[in-house]
Amino acid sequence: MSPSRRFLSLALSAAAALAAALLPAPARAAKDRILVGATLPLTGSEARVGGFFKEGYELAFDEVNKKGGLDVGGKKLPVQLLLLDDTSTQATAVSLADRLVNSDKVDFLLGTYASHLVEAQSTVAEENKIPYVNGGGGATKIYKRGFKYLFGLISPVELLGTTLMQWIDEQQKAGKLPKPAKIALVWENTAHGKDFRKGVSDFAQKSGGAYQVTVDESFELNGKDFGALLGKVKAAGVDLFLVDAHLPDYITMHRQYVGAGLCHKVVTYGARGAEKDAIQALGADNTAYVLSGVWWSAQLAAKPGASRDFVGAFKAKYGGRDPEWFQALGYETARVLFTAIQQAGKLDRDAVREKLQALKMPSLLPGGTVEFKPETGNQVQNPFVVQQNQKDGTAPIIFPKDAATGTGTGANPKCAK
Repeated sequence: MSPSRRFLSLALSAAAALAAALLPAPARAAKDRILVGATLPLTGSEARVGGFFKEGYELAFDEVNKKGGLDVGGKKLPVQLLLLDDTSTQATAVSLADRLVNSDKVDFLLGTYASHLVEAQSTVAEENKIPYVNGGGGATKIYKRGFKYLFGLISPVELLGTTLMQWIDEQQKAGKLPKPAKIALVWENTAHGKDFRKGVSDFAQKSGGAYQVTVDESFELNGKDFGALLGKVKAAGVDLFLVDAHLPDYITMHRQYVGAGLCHKVVTYGARGAEKDAIQALGADNTAYVLSGVWWSAQLAAKPGASRDFVGAFKAKYGGRDPEWFQALGYETARVLFTAIQQAGKLDRDAVREKLQALKMPSLLPGGTVEFKPETGNQVQNPFVVQQNQKDGTAPIIFPKDAATGTGTGANPKCAK
């Protein structure tokens, strides 16, 4: 090619490129759905609870889609859940969240279950500035990092410890428990466990000597042999056995507790104790009088309102089963995100984040309202309800009084001596 022809060709290419650059960009295709990403521990140590959260999520999505979707700026858009299995491990929870955001291009994120998984995974949402609403991470450490896109539907575990101590304190003041009472405080070595420890320890320190923490021991998740720890508890001669544990450790530890012939006036495993599968595995007699402080109970459906509506819808979808607090938290987490999307009227992430920050909506959670306050790192502060297992396998709410469906037993009668 001659120099003149080469120059002409280059000039024409440059002109074509300039013309293309000056053309208006093609309009972005209108969204025909809202894609919400989430991971849950569907296998691994937390698989049982992960499956429960999945049920709650799916019920919320089904309800919206049966109505034609969410109203976003006057247009109904169906919602789709893209759910992946994080296998109960932090590294997988993080990598899959990154995939959901950057490869699958989800619009928003719902959180996983378990504080250590939420703590790790929520960093991905913050880095990518995508709203992350979760009902499975209750450790206050998660919410003290100044994150703006993180919103927690599950009240602090520290408050769980405090609430259990409030009921115990009522029993002590009524003369049903010794004063001072010696406590064995046993907690999983996680942010979750440390918060529980703080709630109980702070209450004891402020009691004026009414409570003494005699044993203060941690343990690692997914333990197989708690014999040495239980030996320390037995040797200490304590009155109260107060434990924070996830479900697998509760079942393992309490089986060994019973096998060792231990018995205390008050026994709790924090939020664990009333689960039907655990009672079946351990036996109603062996779990009788165990306390549990939970974020929600199906017994709250005794009164008209959001809890009754949720329980009715859950039973209709899942063969008449009663939900536990896990499904309720999953359901409410999705419902909160949906409410913020509709209020924003668009799928802009920052607009939805702002609506979440300003949200104050009726809720099925105890207290009846959901709101996220910056001073608590956008973690709700709804009250707990305390249940106590009975020998017939039931677990009525015994505290607070305005939510109670039964009367608690102040000291395990098998350990009254």
